[in-house]
Amino acid sequence: MAVCARLCGAGQSRRCRRRQRHSQADQDSDSEMDMDDEEEEERVVGPPHPQSLLDLPPELLVEIFSSLPGTALPNLALVCKKFRQILNTETIWRRRCTEEFGMRDDLRKMEILGMSSRDLYVKRVNPQVKSGRFMKLLPDYEHMDYRDVYTHLLHPYRHILGLWQPDIGPYGGLLNVVVDGLFIIGWMYLPPHDPRVEDPMRRRPLFRIHMWEKNKATIECMYGHKGPHKGDIQTVKKDEFSTKCNQTDHHRMPGGRQEEFRTWLEEEWGRTLEDIFHEHMQELILMKFIYTSQYDNCLTYRRIYLPPFLPSDLLQPGLFKGTYGSHGLEIIMLSFHDSKAKATKLTGDPNVPAGQLTLEIDLNRPVRLPDLEHQRSMEELSRLVLEVHEEAQRGLQARDAPSEAAEVAPPQGAEGLDSAPPAGAEGVELGAAACSAAPEPQPFVLPLGVMARNEVYPRTCKMCFYGTGLIAGHGFTSPERTPGLFILFDDDRFGFIWLELKSFSLYSRLTDQLSHAQAPSMERFEAMLRNMQSWTS
Repeated sequence: MAVCARLCGAGQSRRCRRRQRHSQADQDSDSEMDMDDEEEEERVVGPPHPQSLLDLPPELLVEIFSSLPGTALPNLALVCKKFRQILNTETIWRRRCTEEFGMRDDLRKMEILGMSSRDLYVKRVNPQVKSGRFMKLLPDYEHMDYRDVYTHLLHPYRHILGLWQPDIGPYGGLLNVVVDGLFIIGWMYLPPHDPRVEDPMRRRPLFRIHMWEKNKATIECMYGHKGPHKGDIQTVKKDEFSTKCNQTDHHRMPGGRQEEFRTWLEEEWGRTLEDIFHEHMQELILMKFIYTSQYDNCLTYRRIYLPPFLPSDLLQPGLFKGTYGSHGLEIIMLSFHDSKAKATKLTGDPNVPAGQLTLEIDLNRPVRLPDLEHQRSMEELSRLVLEVHEEAQRGLQARDAPSEAAEVAPPQGAEGLDSAPPAGAEGVELGAAACSAAPEPQPFVLPLGVMARNEVYPRTCKMCFYGTGLIAGHGFTSPERTPGLFILFDDDRFGFIWLELKSFSLYSRLTDQLSHAQAPSMERFEAMLRNMQSWTS
């Protein structure tokens, strides 16, 4: 009608004007509602184009600050009052504790201290303590927050997390320092009882650090059987720290040294001295007890790394536990270096101490085993290995010869000593290609006359290689490398036959999850191996 009126030149009718006024009022009302919605949205999400971090809403700042490393947050708090207030948010510090140190327990539930730490105290420190008494002995965590834990516990002691080797003369050891709830605990890893090499590792707490008060961390020694007591930790230098017990009387037992020895023997070997009939083995055990007990948990530790893994490696490198005759089970570290595999001792004995290269395997010199009937013959196995050993020695002599000797033509029939097998060594295959192949498992049996601590060993193997093992007299006198055979059973087990000793060592992988232990680079790892050998040489 309004259109008709305009066309007629009469203007809008009264009814049309009334309808237009109502329409305009509705539009104004919708516009005001839209403006209110925009203002509300602006109050929630902030300005449409923020010019600085200060213009962002607090919820977004909490998310941003939570992703920053904890070491940067104190400086961030100095920027302004708003940042300082936001950095008091528990969410930020809880995320830093979780992502940087793997802390999983919720402080709001710490009235029961979490199962892991509670089990540590009740079951490992004092089995007689009931849950009710345990609650009374715990500190008050109700008023503690994640910022206190990060600032006074996790960050100051972050440098001692990871794997360490204690300086205990030839015996060495393996210490793993981890975050467990509101504790930082130093666990000493012990091999299973001889000869059960495939059993899991045993752990013993040596020290712990925890928040007993809101702004202070407490260090306690866990050695002995009387519960935690006062201790101390000092950082000597980079990658090295020492522990000290301030109450060594807690290590003593009412029955004196005899009771301490019986308790230690049962924990270390799982048996009594009467059960050990071998006189030489009794002497070794008594010698270890006297030597190790004199430290009273006052030890120096040096950092060690897990070996890097490359796709070309024969198997996953890492830590293994192996049988070493009368010395019991020991822990070794398997690593790969181009065409060599090396096994370094983390725990040792008076003959070959910790830190020494116990095995060295030449992956360019695989050995093909004969049939089962000939495998039972020690003479046949020795012939195969010694032929490869002689060839390896000739290769070393040629490499060490003066450079001018390399220009002299080799005599007839002597070409290719480094690549071609000698006459009569049909069982020897050379070349790295054999390592990358995936051969079918073949039957395996130990030769007659070879001593084995554990008769339960795999009866099939993947491949075998020539290698050398380190042997020495008492006190690491007259050390020498002797030929042997490396047997790869599967991804988690291998063995070594010591020809000169006529003995067999079985190795099984350590499957515990070890955090903060990866080597930064291969160069750092190889430097660590060289340092380990110098510690006990």
